[in-house]
Amino acid sequence: MFYSIRHLTKFRYSSPVSESIMELRMQPRSEGSQRCLNFQVNVTPQTRVQSYRDYLGNIVHHFDVPSAHRHLLIVAEAMVDVAPASALPANLSSYAWRQLDAQLAGGDFWEMVTPSQFAQWTDLIEDFAQEIDAPNREEARRGDALTLINELNSAVHYTIAYVPKSTRVDSPVDDALENRQGVCQDYSHIMIALVRRMGIPCRYVSGYLFHKAGSKVRSSEGATHAWVEAHLPGLGWVGFDPTNNIPAGESHVRTAVGRDYADVPPTKGVFKGGASSELTVAVRVVPSDTPPPPEVELESGDWQEVLQEERAEVDRAAAEQQQQ
Repeated sequence: MFYSIRHLTKFRYSSPVSESIMELRMQPRSEGSQRCLNFQVNVTPQTRVQSYRDYLGNIVHHFDVPSAHRHLLIVAEAMVDVAPASALPANLSSYAWRQLDAQLAGGDFWEMVTPSQFAQWTDLIEDFAQEIDAPNREEARRGDALTLINELNSAVHYTIAYVPKSTRVDSPVDDALENRQGVCQDYSHIMIALVRRMGIPCRYVSGYLFHKAGSKVRSSEGATHAWVEAHLPGLGWVGFDPTNNIPAGESHVRTAVGRDYADVPPTKGVFKGGASSELTVAVRVVPSDTPPPPEVELESGDWQEVLQEERAEVDRAAAEQQQQ
């Protein structure tokens, strides 16, 4: 399946800021059954955008806007080819655990089997694990790894209610567990902690989910999505979506992977100034044989008029500072 993706991010500042420095993790990865055919990112105010690949293989774009501004607009567009994933076997061989333990003994995947910033092992996680009969490392090795992960995927899905905006991007897993509600990020962090407890490498995936007509997925359309991948012998990294209780498949577009959300935020940066900021995000994912959607308006009014007003306001602020 070919997808055309447009991801718009807008920062509005309460007063002009003198500089913004930003990192982006928005370019879809090219590996396995997924290929990013093209990608471009445009920033307003205009500036030079550079990129590098981090140690996890994510492509990171970064830029600096060194002049005064009240708005920052980032438009990322991509064309991606996602092939159907290979069908998973009903179960793994009994030899799979020995293969996995040999890999772990060699130091492979160590960072994906230990607790991380948002996938900590807490008292509430322990209580939740007992509630859903999630096995520890020793108990897991008496069963089939693939079956156990599928069971966890379902258990997390059915015991946590999906409630948009019920948590923040920096919320710990205890918030979702205590209130039994959260968003895709919370589902993923909880499942990562449970899978790692079994001694299976597990990582966080940030990306997009295509909402098919008539599908009843829990994640919000027009936003990014998150799920997990577990590394299984003979299969490699296998995706599981606990928010929707499905395996990650042709509708999932991967942009970045990490230990948890802290490694893969779509935008991460700082600005200079005493202003407060307001963030607006709009995402569209459509099959590429459909004409690209018109430019998404983040708010009423023409964007060029907004920029003209901003330039005038920045000029006025600069003139006042010069007079002082």
